[in-house]
Amino acid sequence: MRSVLALQLPFFFDLKIMKTYLDCIPCFLRQALNAGRTATTDEKVIKTLLSEVGCMIRDIPLNATPPETADMIYRKISEVTGVEDPYHSIKENSIREALTLFPRLEEMISASNDPLSTAIKIAIAGNIIDLGVGHTFNISRDVMEIVNQEPAIFDYTLFKQELAGASSILYLGDNAGESVFDKLLIRELKKPVTYVVRERPTINDVTRSDAIDSGLDEVASIISSGSTAPGIILNRCSNDFLETFRNADMIISKGQGNFEGLSETDRPIFFLLKAKCQVIAKNLAVKNGDIIMKAMNIRLV
Repeated sequence: MRSVLALQLPFFFDLKIMKTYLDCIPCFLRQALNAGRTATTDEKVIKTLLSEVGCMIRDIPLNATPPETADMIYRKISEVTGVEDPYHSIKENSIREALTLFPRLEEMISASNDPLSTAIKIAIAGNIIDLGVGHTFNISRDVMEIVNQEPAIFDYTLFKQELAGASSILYLGDNAGESVFDKLLIRELKKPVTYVVRERPTINDVTRSDAIDSGLDEVASIISSGSTAPGIILNRCSNDFLETFRNADMIISKGQGNFEGLSETDRPIFFLLKAKCQVIAKNLAVKNGDIIMKAMNIRLV
C-alpha cells in the first residue's frame, strides 16, 4: 500500500466537516413523505410517519452527519409502514433501464481517445439516480447529457497516479441503478476491485442483490459495509469492512452519502459524485448540478 507520507507535493482541499445543516431538515421530512407514499396509500399511516419523524428531528443533534440522521429516519419509515424496502420495484426498473444503455456506453468508451477518463465520467453520470434528493430524472437523457458535461473538479492526474501504484481497489457503491455504470469503470481500472454495498435496503441504495442484478459480481468481489446507513459511517461499519478500508491501496467513493460520511477520515479517497443540493455544492465550492471527481488526502508525486 502506498503511504501518503511518502508523497511529496501537497494536493489537499479544504473540506468542511459534513454535519446536519438546517437546510437538511425539510429534506428529511420530504424524504419521509415520499418514502411513505411509495410504501402505502393509507393517509393515516403517512400522517403518523410524518408526526413521528418530526418528533425525531426535534431531538437530532446538528453535529450528526446527514447519513446518520437518514439512517434513523429510514428505520422509522420501515417501522411505521411495515415495508422494509419501499423503493424495491423502482430500483429494479432503474437497473433495467441502465442496462439498456450499457452497450451504447461500452461503445463510447471503446471509441474514446481516453477510455479511463470517459468511464469515470460515465460512472459519475450514474449518480443522478438518487431518490433521496427528490429530483426527477430521466436516466437515458440525463446520463448522456452529463457524460458530455465539463466536470467542475476532475483530479485525473492524481487518479492515474494512484491507480498505477495500486494492487487493490475499494469501490464504495451508492445507488442501485448507477451500479450498472460502476461496472464500466471497474472494467477500465484493470485491477482487483472490492465493491461495497449497503447492509440492508435504504432509499434506493445498492444492496448485494442489486449489485448482482447489475452484473457487479462479474467484475468485483462484493462485500457489505455492515452498516444500515445510506452512507459510509465508519463507527457503524463491520470490523471486516474496516479492515478492508484500512488496507486498500486506493479508495473510490460514489455519491453524496458516502462523501458526507467520510469527510473526517484521513484515508486517501477519490470522491465521484454529482452535486445535487446546495449544502454539498457549497462544501465543495462548486455549483449545484456540477459533476466532480475530487481527491482527498492525496499528494502529487
